[in-house]
Amino acid sequence: MTEHTNKAQSAAEADYCTTRQAAEMIGLSLGTVRHMIESGELAAWKTAGGHRRVSVASVNDYLRRRGSTPSATRVPSNQLSVLIAEDDPDLQRLYQLNIATWRLPLSVQIVSNGFEGLVQIGQQPPDVLILDLMMPGMDGFEMIRTLRANPALAHMDIIVVTGMDPARITERGGLPADITLCGKPVPFHQLHGFMQAKLVSQQRSLPRGF
Repeated sequence: MTEHTNKAQSAAEADYCTTRQAAEMIGLSLGTVRHMIESGELAAWKTAGGHRRVSVASVNDYLRRRGSTPSATRVPSNQLSVLIAEDDPDLQRLYQLNIATWRLPLSVQIVSNGFEGLVQIGQQPPDVLILDLMMPGMDGFEMIRTLRANPALAHMDIIVVTGMDPARITERGGLPADITLCGKPVPFHQLHGFMQAKLVSQQRSLPRGF
């Protein structure tokens, strides 16, 4: 009876892993994996001691689904990689149409919420992140807190484009001093100038003769 119980317990343990192990398997930060669990992206349960155990099957399923989409490719150093987190489909399209007219060497990806943004950043951090504050699931405030808690991402420029009243932003805790804040409607002329300046700065930082 004891041997049978031990075997069953070992089998159950093999079916689950810790949150940290899941993060290592997926290749994302611990915080991002926690958000995946809370949003239901990964199946998990808590032990009597309050420790999370993540279903290995759900981790493998996520990896299979991620593998079915084009993997993030490294952006050439003479380009800027830009990630836009905006849940409004009309604004997503507006970003695409306007950025296409700039004729700048940009690699642009668009996600619909903060959670998707963190997953994308975990795979390939962009040079510039443009995000809204009000998004479903994980909003911009939580996304920024998670990103700025990671020193490895300190180099990433973050631009907030929001229709939220400044007083309301303050009530929510405000934004870090290094965040560029823009109001809606989306100031495409200002964003265009920012990208131009960023490209010039990047080119100057390249080794001579590159």
